[in-house]
Amino acid sequence: MARAQGARAQMALAFETSYGTPPAGGFTKMPFASTTLGSEQPLLNSELLGYGRDPLAPIKDAVTADGNVVVPIDAAAFGFWLKAAFGAPVSTGAAPGTFTHEFRSGAWSLPSMSIETGMPEVPRYAMYSGCVLDSLSWQMQRSGLLTATASLVAQGEAIASTSAAGSLADLELQRFGHFNGAITRNGQPLGNIISAEITYANNLDRVETIRSDGRIDGADPSIAALTGKIEVRFADQVLVNQAIAGDPCALTFAYVLPSGESFTFTAHAVYLPRPRIEIPGPQGIQATFDWQAARDATLGRMCTAMLVNDIEEY
Repeated sequence: MARAQGARAQMALAFETSYGTPPAGGFTKMPFASTTLGSEQPLLNSELLGYGRDPLAPIKDAVTADGNVVVPIDAAAFGFWLKAAFGAPVSTGAAPGTFTHEFRSGAWSLPSMSIETGMPEVPRYAMYSGCVLDSLSWQMQRSGLLTATASLVAQGEAIASTSAAGSLADLELQRFGHFNGAITRNGQPLGNIISAEITYANNLDRVETIRSDGRIDGADPSIAALTGKIEVRFADQVLVNQAIAGDPCALTFAYVLPSGESFTFTAHAVYLPRPRIEIPGPQGIQATFDWQAARDATLGRMCTAMLVNDIEEY
């Protein structure tokens, strides 16, 4: 008897034309490291009395479908997650050649996706329809594997023994690494950074209407949030002075491959809190800034993500 193995698992993604309705085609095979995407329906214990000490049968509660997907930050497939986070990009370039995709925050509506996870050896194929991206986060550090976590809210799950996505070709994987990363502040390199965290959240509001199938009616974006943390080796007063003054700065987190592909994420108006500077011992002094971004009055948006690759459109 075949047993499910994570090494054989697969994932396919397609954007929906109508929320909650999986498209007939157009799926793309996606690289991923792990996923908790799933659907659950808890049971409610009976509260009724008068039938003895043994309880009556439980009843089913509403369906909840959500979870996280850990994906590599690469030059091609990561664009699908950026589109889910910000909406369709403004793309420039001519085929064949290099294309620049600019994703901007502030869109009033977000695209929904159908995501299929498959375990071919069982076989079990789960189609999650109405997937909307709630948040996208990643870390920058000196070494290790560079991944991002996409948190999703879905409408429901459908199980089948065959794949609805069909047989798909692999995307060419051109993965960024921590070695390719750099951070700038107002266009100038920002030194002494130990690590950085970035989280963009759409803060989805689930539309929990009364339905016979127990599913939600949608997931609407509310006020977005862009937050993070930078840990620095304390060497100068630049960031502390900015925090005391209360002035914003632009922080850019960028990755560039030698072949020319790049991913650049810019928070246009970042505000820093005044940190506590401690001396814990004889080692180097470090300071942590839990920053948050806001809408830049000049550009009219909070952040911009730029992806340069050979993909014509998303």
